[in-house]
Amino acid sequence: MSYLKDIAEYIRGGESDTENLGLELEHFIVDHNGLQITFDEVSPLIDRVGKRIGAEILYMDGYPVGYATKDYTVTLEPSCQFEISISPYNNLAKIKEIYEDFYSLWEPIFAHKGYSIVTKGNLPLVELGIIDPDEIPLSPKKRYIYMDAHFRKSGKYGKYMMRASASTQISVDYKSEEDLVRKSRIVQKITPIIAILLESKTEERSHLNGKSDKPHLLRVQEWDDLDPARTGFFPGTFDEDFSYDKIADAVYNTPLILLTDKGVTTDVGDKSAKDLVRDGYIPDDIADDDRKKKLVEHFMSMGFFHIRIKKYIEIRIADSVPVDKAIGYAALIKGLIYSQENLENLEKELTEIDSGEKIQNAIHEIEIHGDKAVIYKNKTAGEWASHLKELADAALPANEKEYLKYV
Repeated sequence: MSYLKDIAEYIRGGESDTENLGLELEHFIVDHNGLQITFDEVSPLIDRVGKRIGAEILYMDGYPVGYATKDYTVTLEPSCQFEISISPYNNLAKIKEIYEDFYSLWEPIFAHKGYSIVTKGNLPLVELGIIDPDEIPLSPKKRYIYMDAHFRKSGKYGKYMMRASASTQISVDYKSEEDLVRKSRIVQKITPIIAILLESKTEERSHLNGKSDKPHLLRVQEWDDLDPARTGFFPGTFDEDFSYDKIADAVYNTPLILLTDKGVTTDVGDKSAKDLVRDGYIPDDIADDDRKKKLVEHFMSMGFFHIRIKKYIEIRIADSVPVDKAIGYAALIKGLIYSQENLENLEKELTEIDSGEKIQNAIHEIEIHGDKAVIYKNKTAGEWASHLKELADAALPANEKEYLKYV
């Protein structure tokens, strides 16, 4: 079986009748001056704490970079952003409980060392122009070293994204190919509204260098100018033939920057998986199913679109926010995406939004005007946000409606 088929079958393998939500939340761990904890300090700390609670320690290039429990996984992002990935559940109270257990474990450990946990879209010192991202060291993982070198050539804000940005990500299930296509389109149409709802800044009028006319969605601006080969809206989403095979083709042709295979990470520049197979760098007839699966997952991980499609749909548009707002965000997505009535309503209301360009135009307006931006159907982003919350409220169970007040 070719890798194209392997990728398509991998995505097909995500089909599920469950309606779970995955939550990933990145944090900055900063000292009293607002500077991030260093890798040399946090890596041994992860190793020690992870072993103490009986977790599986995760290694990369020989370093402890995270740990896994049955309920969540902790990993380090490029400049030691501290990420928790919570196992998927349908119950929002359960997701919040898991996060609070994680927080109650780590907060006193960091506080003892003089560190605080911060949830913002950008590191405050960088957002306010007090330090340059280049002053923040990267972790020594080869993955990030190669990515950093690539992004310095592909766009303006690679150093901002890697060293000084943090996000909240929500993942949702799909039942079939048709369901994935439908949800992917609707989710991308509402991403501008989600982005402004989940904007998390230190100062209202702060902006990126040279972008004083755009004081909103700074992290989105960084991603949109990062690398057009792997950012923005997922390729082909609004084509009539969007499908598992079309997604697989996009993944197979996305430049990889790096390749991790058999535990070794190497720089492959602009070559795609297709190029590496053609050139014999990756065998097309690997018999080891586990190795092939890891390669497929690696290929998929190197696309950083506003949504990422794996065995679930990962929504990547939101800033890092405090847990109450993150759970409110999960409630919003649950009420919208897991309600057939709301899916139908949004399909009808947003029929004319049929391209990534139209959605990007809405993002552009929001970057300038915030929630007062006029986007779809002559309504402001703020009006659309209120509408989405009303739709979600009507669909959520009574005990979960209250979470919407935080978003």
